[in-house]
Amino acid sequence: MGTLKLRQWDSAEHLKTEEDMVLYLQACMEEAGDDAAFIAKALGTIARAKGMSQLAKETGLGRESLYKALSGEGNPSFGTILKVMRALGLKLQPQAVGQA
Repeated sequence: MGTLKLRQWDSAEHLKTEEDMVLYLQACMEEAGDDAAFIAKALGTIARAKGMSQLAKETGLGRESLYKALSGEGNPSFGTILKVMRALGLKLQPQAVGQA
């Protein structure tokens, strides 16, 4: 028998359509609770799926800065999050907590 080769799971490889990306972000936001880093990392995953270079051009932010901000380790400003979401074609949509 041959050796089994495993790769680390990368959600970005499975986000093919805009709908996939929206559903992924919705699920992550539900899971995150108050964990802002979790949401930033989810946006980073979507950004990688769409292309970080294009996102850097559209936001005016450097690629390295984006990788750091959206790694789950950084602490991006809310302005950066909004800029990234807009460039990714996403928007925040307020909803009462009881309306799930």
